[in-house]
Amino acid sequence: MKRLSLFKINSLFVSLAVLAVSCARQSSDKVIVYTYDSFAGDWGPAAQIAERFNGSTKYTVEFVDCGDAVEALNRAILERKSPVADIVLGVDNSLWKRARDTDLFMQYTPRDAGEIIDDGLEEELGGDWTFTPYDWSHFAFIYDTQSAVREPESLSDLTSGEYRKRIIVMDPRTSTPGLGLLSWTLAAYGDDYMDFWRGLKDNILTMTPGWSAGWGMFLEGEAPLVISYTTSPAVSVEYDNDYRYKALVFPEGHVMQVEGAGILKSSKNKDGAKAFMDFLISEAAQETLPLTQWMYPVNRNVELPQSYREAAPVPQRTLSVPAEKTFAAMEEVTGFLSK
Repeated sequence: MKRLSLFKINSLFVSLAVLAVSCARQSSDKVIVYTYDSFAGDWGPAAQIAERFNGSTKYTVEFVDCGDAVEALNRAILERKSPVADIVLGVDNSLWKRARDTDLFMQYTPRDAGEIIDDGLEEELGGDWTFTPYDWSHFAFIYDTQSAVREPESLSDLTSGEYRKRIIVMDPRTSTPGLGLLSWTLAAYGDDYMDFWRGLKDNILTMTPGWSAGWGMFLEGEAPLVISYTTSPAVSVEYDNDYRYKALVFPEGHVMQVEGAGILKSSKNKDGAKAFMDFLISEAAQETLPLTQWMYPVNRNVELPQSYREAAPVPQRTLSVPAEKTFAAMEEVTGFLSK
């Protein structure tokens, strides 16, 4: 679960960061992975995965927090002539085509991938194993069951006047759930997607720049509805035994986010990089994801926490739309909402 930012790079920051990790190349056993803040942060899975990978192989992994997945990719692009990383982790199904078009990544099918990864997930990332999926979830609206408003029963319900100033969304230019909602409306309504946004506009309390700010406002009771993931309510169930928040499953279907990782052609440690990719989809790594990433693991053999079975529904209908259409619609929607 991550934030998505614009394609902007601060070259001075990158130069300093490159110097900070360049010493890692003194060891041929080191695998350098560029990733995003929530994966590499204190509450993310990186520390557990590193400990398990380092203890079970002859290699060691170092995760480099690049801010978000787009910044991780851009950093790899910037370093094309003097590469540092072996792997970029966090390329999702809205970003994979842009990443593949850079020609920076090699194809690699991890060991046992075809047997253990849930069907259809690799196709969301191009289907050719340039990027290997490691987690997934559907976007959904989360409803506060203790609120005074009626529970919406469909995506179109959200345009009803009874939800005026009752919905928190995120900016699609800077947030993955914001981009996911935009994709969702395109997939559900086709060329009529702006009709939905016209109906939704007056019902939006605020459009936050990122997921954390929007989710925080929702938990503080600022609004009874927020865009997030179907897996989000499992957090409250797992740690507080609190069933107050509910992921709504709508008959129109839902758009899914699939996150993946890819090996750079310029990797100086391809054997180590391949070993890490093999490990990333193994049960040892995958079982860390549900309670850190709060996303579904791709390995079908991983047993899910009880909180997922109780509070993280999987929609029966998955929608999709080409990423290019979503990015093309972004300026129109954000421009309309800002008026």
